[in-house]
Amino acid sequence: MTVVNRLTVDGRDYFLPDPVTELREKILEAIRSGGGYVNIPPLRSGPGIDILFSPGMPVTWTQIDVGGDSTEEEEEFAPTDFPDL
Repeated sequence: MTVVNRLTVDGRDYFLPDPVTELREKILEAIRSGGGYVNIPPLRSGPGIDILFSPGMPVTWTQIDVGGDSTEEEEEFAPTDFPDL
């Protein structure tokens, strides 16, 4: 199972690599101190994005299962004989 973390800030989604514990603490600290910029790292590579977090800003954390190991076996279908029409 592969899990991706999604941070939704003011209606915009940001997909994050693990771990997110330190990032959550930085965001909470910025909000508690009245506001501040926090760098949101990219999912793969790049510099990320700085977001100004402030009290009252809507922030939602979600974990999404994006696939991975499937326990279901694929079914094999045999050709079916159809009567002539």
